[in-house]
Amino acid sequence: MRALVTGGAGFIGSVVADRMLHDGWEVTAFDSFDPYYDPAQKRRNVARALERPGYRLIVGDVREPAAVEAAFETASPEVVVHLAARAGIRPSVDDPLSYLTTNEIGALHVLEACRRRERTPLVLASTSSIYGGGATPPFREDDPRATPLSPYAATKRASELMALTYHHLHALPLAILRFFTVYGPRGRPDMAFWLFTHALRHGEPIRLRGRNTKRDFTFVRDIANGVLGAARWVYAERGAGVFNLGGSEPHRVIDVVEGLASRLGVDSRIELAELHASECEITAADCTRAQTTFGFQPETSLDAGIDAWMAWVDGSDEAPAALRPGAAS
Repeated sequence: MRALVTGGAGFIGSVVADRMLHDGWEVTAFDSFDPYYDPAQKRRNVARALERPGYRLIVGDVREPAAVEAAFETASPEVVVHLAARAGIRPSVDDPLSYLTTNEIGALHVLEACRRRERTPLVLASTSSIYGGGATPPFREDDPRATPLSPYAATKRASELMALTYHHLHALPLAILRFFTVYGPRGRPDMAFWLFTHALRHGEPIRLRGRNTKRDFTFVRDIANGVLGAARWVYAERGAGVFNLGGSEPHRVIDVVEGLASRLGVDSRIELAELHASECEITAADCTRAQTTFGFQPETSLDAGIDAWMAWVDGSDEAPAALRPGAAS
């Protein structure tokens, strides 16, 4: 099958593309290489894929409809996986406009392109952040109390609603996937695992918001498997659905810090603070719908995931230089 993966050079997008290539898909990755973080890391993410037949990389921005149109024309996709987004909860509080233009308007351009091309099936990435502080864990997709607490979460929820409207009006095949705290190799430098590891390596304090804050950490390979399952389902069934993809086993963030410190052989320096207004105390996924619909089943324990993260940090030429042993502070 032919897939267009937006955000295809990023953390999750590059892993999804690699997984598709492994299964024999033809993949066109579309990415803007936005300087939100060092574009060199994205170049490393796709270096091996570029050597494989059946892979193509297009540089472009989902905020530009002509660029999206050109990518569709080149890729001629049978399925679109829309992962391009402006990520980050707290940064969105300070810069909501950039989140709106990327996450809402960018998604609208992708929806329009899918509609114009005989309703190309779409897998749309969303986030557990849309549940906010109102939903009761474990979160279910149909919980009416979900209340986004940040501009990031609000823009992702808005893109969900627009996509569901396109399914209603145009019968667009659609799978919306709500990711829960994804981590693992190729993680962005603004993410918790990167920040914790860097601080521990350099003896810096780690500021945690809440001693008992829990997150449903989900290894990136499990997320990629879920994306492929959803892509196959939406292509075959031409239906629509909203699905949680999570590890379904929340862990205290403070325990993750201690796990990383143990593997590094250092002591942690933790400073506790109040939970930020844009964040909730716990995330927990009920993945029953994804399991029964397309067989989603997370396979990677948190311990195994931390080991894989550390192996990438210590031994991979893809890892950011600041995470490698001996890196200067």
